[in-house]
Order: sequence, then C-alpha cells, then structure tokens
Amino acid sequence: MALLDTADRDFGTINAIIGRHGRERHELVPILQEVQARYRYLPEGILSHISTAMGISPATVFGVATFYAQFSLEPKGKYVLRVCDGTACHVRHSMPIYNAIKKKMGLKGKSMTSPDGLFTVETVACVGACGLAPVITINGEVHAQMTPQAVEIIIDTLRNREAGTGETH
Repeated sequence: MALLDTADRDFGTINAIIGRHGRERHELVPILQEVQARYRYLPEGILSHISTAMGISPATVFGVATFYAQFSLEPKGKYVLRVCDGTACHVRHSMPIYNAIKKKMGLKGKSMTSPDGLFTVETVACVGACGLAPVITINGEVHAQMTPQAVEIIIDTLRNREAGTGETH
C-alpha cells in the first residue's frame, strides 16, 4: 500500500513531531495523536521508529497505540462515519443505517474502509445526542434523525465533492 510505504520512509517528519513534543514518556500520546492526524492511522514502521527515537520499549508504544480506542493500526478513510448504536439510536433503527453505509461503500465481511480509501464506518456505543436519534457522526460532526436513504445521499454528496462535480443523488 502506497500510504504505508510513504509513511515508513517519512522519518524526518516523525522526528520533527517528536522534537516538538520532546522525548519524555508522557508525550507519547500527543505524539501518536499527531502522527495519526497526519497518516489517518499509526503505521507499524513509524511506531517502531518512535520507540527507538524516544527510548521506549516497542511493547509500551504498541500497548498505548492499541489500548486507546482513538488510535488505529489500520488506515482509515478521509471521512470516518460513526454510527451510534446506543439504546436510543438502536431502538430507532441505527443498524439499518449502518448496513446501508456498508452496502453503499461496497464493504464486505470485516472491511471497514471503502476500497477508494474515502470512507471508514464504525459503530460507537453512544454519541450523547439521544434526543436526536438515530445519529451518525462524520469526522465528529453530528447528523441527526438519520435514515438509510439520508445517509446514502450524504455519501453521494461527499463522493461528488471529492470528484469535484458537486452533484448529489
């Protein structure tokens, strides 16, 4: 994968990130956050480099990267769609929305990122917007009272925006 290859060779950028934060152990989470913001995930080669550069064991770095739900070891799409499946959203049919997203993106099995790399879909336990259920978030922006049809329109709109057409379905 090109993204991984590029990330594995980009140690100058990683060194600059570490330099801004410092090599103290308590800076590991902010460093990982900045790396993930840049690459949309934490490439294994970069985690190994961070370990060496900070003088922290690889097990510690990987442990932190896998402990916190905010981090991903797999590439994520430009748009991360999180479908709330908390009680309020679930009883208001959030799973048909999730299934519509997976179908629209052409996802099969455990795949969570669209083949074009634009979208990643996840479920979350609660967004905290129960009165607006069912909800999804797209890159943190809440979309209320969703339906399978509405989410398909949103995906089409985002795809068209990326393609530069601006048209919606």
